[in-house]
Amino acid sequence: MQLAVLSFLATVTTEHIEITPGICGGKPRIAGHRIKVQNVVIWHERMGLSPDEILLHYPTITLSDVYAALAYYHDHRDEIQRQIQEGEEFASSNFVAKSYRPKRSCNRRLKEFISACLAAESD
Repeated sequence: MQLAVLSFLATVTTEHIEITPGICGGKPRIAGHRIKVQNVVIWHERMGLSPDEILLHYPTITLSDVYAALAYYHDHRDEIQRQIQEGEEFASSNFVAKSYRPKRSCNRRLKEFISACLAAESD
């Protein structure tokens, strides 16, 4: 009986979660979407969103998808935590800060816009 339940749960999870090399870096994601399990975990665990609130932001997924992502996380906690940590380290690295360099024309237009706003305030 217990083996049948575990088999059923594994089937439900794989129905909703897929891993495809070349899509989302090969990380587990909601089937048919580019929403990674780690995103759902961050929204739920760190941002405090309920599964229903996640659906409000992403209406193309189902409540079953959200719960399957959370179930996958609890079954693979170390793996998902490592992926989250790696993402945070990458985001805070100098590589990301150095890789975004707006064009000079954007900087010039931004400065002109700010100057115009400041001039309008002083009038």
